[in-house]
Amino acid sequence: MTLRINRHVTEQSTAMIDDIDRKILKILQKDGRITNVDLARRINLSAAATYERVRRLQADGVIDGYAARLNPEKLNRALLIFVQITLEHTNEQVLEEFARLVRTIPDILECHMVAGGFDYLIKTRVRDMAAYRIFLGRTLSRLPGIRQTHTYSVIEEVKTGTDLPL
Repeated sequence: MTLRINRHVTEQSTAMIDDIDRKILKILQKDGRITNVDLARRINLSAAATYERVRRLQADGVIDGYAARLNPEKLNRALLIFVQITLEHTNEQVLEEFARLVRTIPDILECHMVAGGFDYLIKTRVRDMAAYRIFLGRTLSRLPGIRQTHTYSVIEEVKTGTDLPL
């Protein structure tokens, strides 16, 4: 299981996280399926106190959710692709419409608006280059307002993960 930590935690709520909370978060990032009893044992705290801390971290939005990490090769999605997207115009209406449409496309795993020489960076996983060509032609290129795309296929995943340094 993958623990997602909410990246929109305010400075004020971050100050409320102590060393025990950090230990809990480190363990949960590695094993989101650990039982409360085992977690309590690893941090030398009672099960009830551990449960209350985890519940508080969830209620405060520090823990954003839990998910299973899937093997993309086993699911026929081994090819990792990043795509730079430059829009024709970047007014509020175009940006909102682009973001709204991207959220509806399941093949887009991540989409980030960036500062710099282009507007968005998209991450997708496909079976192979032929599948990417279909995705590019039938899906990505049909999004309104795109002026240009640059595709980067990943040769080797040197480091990948979801754990935040704590």
